[in-house]
Amino acid sequence: MSIPGLDAWLSTAAGRYVLDWEQRQVDAAVADVFGFHALQLGLPQGEFLRANRIPLRLKAGEYGAVDMLCDCTALPFASLSTDLVVLPHVLEFSDEPHRILREVERILIPEGQVIIIGFNPLSLWGLKQKFDGSGDFPWNGSYLSLNRLKDWLKLLSFEVDRGQFGCYIPPVEQLKWCNAGSSSKRPATAGGISPAAFTCCVPSSACTACT
Repeated sequence: MSIPGLDAWLSTAAGRYVLDWEQRQVDAAVADVFGFHALQLGLPQGEFLRANRIPLRLKAGEYGAVDMLCDCTALPFASLSTDLVVLPHVLEFSDEPHRILREVERILIPEGQVIIIGFNPLSLWGLKQKFDGSGDFPWNGSYLSLNRLKDWLKLLSFEVDRGQFGCYIPPVEQLKWCNAGSSSKRPATAGGISPAAFTCCVPSSACTACT
């Protein structure tokens, strides 16, 4: 099932700006990840594995132009088979984000990497999402804070490599505001609170046999 309103939002100035920003962050994160199998789960409108050099790169998900249609809570991949998984806006628009993370943990090799991108609830975007009753994308998701996401990952024995905030633009559709936000100074964060629109978390899997 597709995410209602996603394509329409991605056609706006804000949607295009956000997708471009996310692509650039993931490009940098995946460029030096090596192995044999890489997986982008969800958001097929993006090319989040384009900068990676792993030979077998697949898009999978529940809708859209993917290489494999599948249920994200029951991935059709063998355990310990995947070196890299990218999750762009999958968890916050799923009814079962914990099950998706468990499946990702299952298919990752020891020391495999995951990149998770999501909207930041502790920002102007999160504030608008809290009070917006339209049901339109992107306000119809359940945003996850970076600290909460780290707690979930630790329960699954992931080791969180790094988490970062970014894309300092207000939740508007006018291009002039996107351009203004891109050039503004990025303020410091405290206690997981940031005006940044998005969070990017890069954990790696941990295997008890390796410790």
